[in-house]
Amino acid sequence: MAKKILIETYGCTLNQADSDIMHGILEKQGVHVEKGRYDSESHSSYDFVIINTCTVKKATEQKITERLRSLNHLGSRLVVTGCMAGANSDLIERIVPKASLISSGNIMRIYDAVSEIADGKRAAYLLQGHNDKSGSIPSSGSLIARIPISEGCLSSCSFCETKFARGPLNSFSEELILKAIELNVRKGSKEIELTSQDTGAYGADKGTDIAELVNKATSIEGDFMVRIGMLNPEHLHKYLDGLLEAYRSKKVYKFIHLPVQSGSDRVLSEMGRRYSAEEFTRYAHEIRGKIPDMCIATDVIIGYPTETWEEFEETEHLLRSLGITITNISKYGSRPHTKASSMKQHKGSVMKERSLHISRMVREMQHAAFSSYLGMKIPVLITESGGKSITGRTSSYIPVAVTDANESDMGKRIDVRITGNSYACIIGRKSE
Repeated sequence: MAKKILIETYGCTLNQADSDIMHGILEKQGVHVEKGRYDSESHSSYDFVIINTCTVKKATEQKITERLRSLNHLGSRLVVTGCMAGANSDLIERIVPKASLISSGNIMRIYDAVSEIADGKRAAYLLQGHNDKSGSIPSSGSLIARIPISEGCLSSCSFCETKFARGPLNSFSEELILKAIELNVRKGSKEIELTSQDTGAYGADKGTDIAELVNKATSIEGDFMVRIGMLNPEHLHKYLDGLLEAYRSKKVYKFIHLPVQSGSDRVLSEMGRRYSAEEFTRYAHEIRGKIPDMCIATDVIIGYPTETWEEFEETEHLLRSLGITITNISKYGSRPHTKASSMKQHKGSVMKERSLHISRMVREMQHAAFSSYLGMKIPVLITESGGKSITGRTSSYIPVAVTDANESDMGKRIDVRITGNSYACIIGRKSE
């Protein structure tokens, strides 16, 4: 049986949470597990290497396929899971034919899989099922605890392949989610990240919603902050008042991630997005009106196959008129199995022009937004340490690089005097 396994993870917070779950399951069985990037020279002693994949963007898929080719020499010691395993298992089998495959919905069977492989078999757990992962959420007490609350979604976006990987909405047990939060807080977690493919859909299959879950989470005793993950705007009307009430808690980051994707109603309709630009604008105004310090983050896709230059400009106008704080930009990339993949695609030169145009605008907007903090003294929760920097978050989840912080500050709230900024973060020093 395997004694030592490495997990290499790509993609979103939900994928990272899945890796946390696999880590916990294997360690309970006495397997030593590490996370990181596999290197054949320094990691030759691992019995198995698990690659947790992402398929949301074409560029990401290309990066991972190249990575899998470089790991083909591992043969049966390689296990591939994540969204690529669920949506594109045939592609993986062509690249690494001896690797075992486990879809995201079957990661709770990771120990069974590696046991089979150790016995000389090739494991394949790919059928979609309504498995509740909440009972397997580890309680490590790490400063940032990633808590998956559901899998799948209620949407049918014409550009997205993730639904084929994770299936329809499957909301996890509220009781077990709250128990996982409580255990992690008790062990020292300071930031609780509620994550899923769409946190805004949570509970629609169980007669509840994300607002109720957050309200119950904040009633748990302890010093911690809750970060609510991405919410699809199409569900907001069902619980917006309750959600804004939940945001009033001091334990909830004043941060909301609402992906608009386009400022054009025609493009939104073709994308299968069930809201209009006007509705999104109304939501943004209402949210800021009731929670003035709310940081609104959004996503946009530029270069959707039928998007005209005028419709692209509608997206820019929406972002600028609302003063969106943080915008994640994606160039459209055709994904297998999706409706949009059969449409005529834009030329690379068109994609490049639009990407450069909107990226310049977004960087200027974010730089201006972060410049408003200059000279202020702000309480910051220190949560991350990596490379040369130690970073934390404001109550609005704005990232802060604290130049004179050290490891002893991890997990603490400290007052920071803001001395500078970039388009990506604000910068400061500990205030006396």
